[in-house]
Amino acid sequence: MEPTTAAMGSARWGAGTGRDASRGVAREVLEETGIKVEAERLTGVYKNMRLGVVTLAFKCSIIDGQGEEDTTDEARQIAWLTVEQATRQMPEARAIRVVDAVASTDCPAVRVHDGTHLL
Repeated sequence: MEPTTAAMGSARWGAGTGRDASRGVAREVLEETGIKVEAERLTGVYKNMRLGVVTLAFKCSIIDGQGEEDTTDEARQIAWLTVEQATRQMPEARAIRVVDAVASTDCPAVRVHDGTHLL
């Protein structure tokens, strides 16, 4: 993935006791898309104040695969976007995750939102 391009998806996994977040993300991406990735770093922590849900976002590198034809409907909706496209096409609360993922920083962003807008 080029530094100015990002894929926005929603691989989800349960963060139970003893589960490693970076391995969980890689496993979910593989299961949903057929693409093997490696989580490079945590890029952000986002709390939806309306729902009380916390999301961890990771920057990942593709290791192998191009996707499977029999992926889930949700996975078929994933698109490769430039940062500019993401900020135009996605709700603010989602687009900021792409912006944060390609930012040149070693510290993850910590943000709160209402599901659509940053607070």
